[in-house]
Amino acid sequence: MAEEQRKEKVQQNVKEQDINQLLKVRREKLAALQEAGKDPFQITKYEVTYHSTDIKERFDELEGQNARIAGRMMSKRVMGKASFCNIQDLPGNIQVYVARDSVGEESYADFKKYDVGDIVGIEGEIFRTQTGEISIHASQIMLLSKSLQILPEKFHGLTNTDIRYRQRYTDLIMNAEVKDTFVKRSKIISAIRRFLEGEGFLEVETPMLVPNAGGAAARPFETHYNALDEDVKLRISLELYLKRLIVGGMERVFEIGRVFRNEGLDTRHNPEFTLMELYQAYTDYNGMMDLTENMFRYVAQEVCGTTVVPYSGEMIDLGKPFERLTMIDAVKKYAGVDFDEITSTEAAKKLADEKGIHYEARHTKGDILNLFFEEFVEEHLIQPVFIMDHPVEISPLTKRKPDKPDYVERFELFIYGREMCNAYSELNDPIDQRERFKAQEAALAAGDEEANTTDEDFMNALEIGMPPTGGIGYGIDRLVMLLTDSPAIRDVLLFPTMRQLD
Repeated sequence: MAEEQRKEKVQQNVKEQDINQLLKVRREKLAALQEAGKDPFQITKYEVTYHSTDIKERFDELEGQNARIAGRMMSKRVMGKASFCNIQDLPGNIQVYVARDSVGEESYADFKKYDVGDIVGIEGEIFRTQTGEISIHASQIMLLSKSLQILPEKFHGLTNTDIRYRQRYTDLIMNAEVKDTFVKRSKIISAIRRFLEGEGFLEVETPMLVPNAGGAAARPFETHYNALDEDVKLRISLELYLKRLIVGGMERVFEIGRVFRNEGLDTRHNPEFTLMELYQAYTDYNGMMDLTENMFRYVAQEVCGTTVVPYSGEMIDLGKPFERLTMIDAVKKYAGVDFDEITSTEAAKKLADEKGIHYEARHTKGDILNLFFEEFVEEHLIQPVFIMDHPVEISPLTKRKPDKPDYVERFELFIYGREMCNAYSELNDPIDQRERFKAQEAALAAGDEEANTTDEDFMNALEIGMPPTGGIGYGIDRLVMLLTDSPAIRDVLLFPTMRQLD
């Protein structure tokens, strides 16, 4: 074993020496170019007339015409007086035929010294080679930027995904699927905006630095504002400011923005992520369910061309009506326990003990119902299902059900065992809201770091009067994961949070 490790270390040292030599050669090539007055970093502009996919898709129309493309050289084959290279741009790649007699002896000599990874501009005639490949016959070639690093040969096959996330720029160059994911992410957000604008919603922006981070159960990040000598927090949700706008008469509003939660990292959580919240006056959580169902179908059809999308080996059908289950019925269905028959917190805790469900001393019957749901139900919710009517203890900003005041008019949409959104018939009773804030303050004092504190300005807004309102929050990253068949949130964040290497 020691001998194998020694050999491996020697091979690694040799490899590093080879790489260092190659890097040195690249810098020497740059110095030579600069000395000859051909510094690529002095070039400020290159006019592009077509992308690679434009040429391929419109070949019958464009054959024989002149084109100017630009991109990164991903491969090169030098064969005497004529060579081939492959140029990658945003949507794809295309082959380029470079002949000495076409570009001139000096340009051809320069081209032969170019490296894989260099960014070049190509002008030439669109044609098809004898083997049938659509290509460009270069008449001019220009080095636009010199790559001083070496691209990995098989980046997609690296087992160390940590490098992919840290060096997303390299990941985007080497892995077309990664680039496609982020192009699709942009299209998803654009489709959401189109849908909501068609429904009469206004897009707004609200503060990220706030004196009181409320609207969700999460620990905030805290910082200090030097100019005002005040402690402030990064927002954990968008809710309380958007509701202020509903009070002000802006009847349909939405915001797509970053929120920040001081919590752990896993496949579904990143401390900063993209949340969308919307609020609509004069509707309730049933209206929010209808809107959500319609929006998910619209976005899937617009971006994926279908309402049946693959995710982790399952075909998720967004075209069918989404199932609707109360939380009590879901626990009854999957855990065999009917919480309608449990009359007290003591009975709920006894049942939790029997089922091996861990709870805290402060937890009440409603909290324990939610623990049962998380333990026994979530993993079964593969196809879209609205889980409705949560206990009031876990829903401090939600309107109670008139016929069942221990529960609230709230739903969460689950797909593939994951919460995709969270919605309420919003609480607009300022007296009830103040009592709920008091309960949250008590929970905070008892050690619940995710509990809310009373927001007096928000209370003032409620006392001015908020109409009956439906509200909802969507995890945009999770929707992108679903529609791109991505297993982890890091796969849909261009720059996910990473521990510093030092």
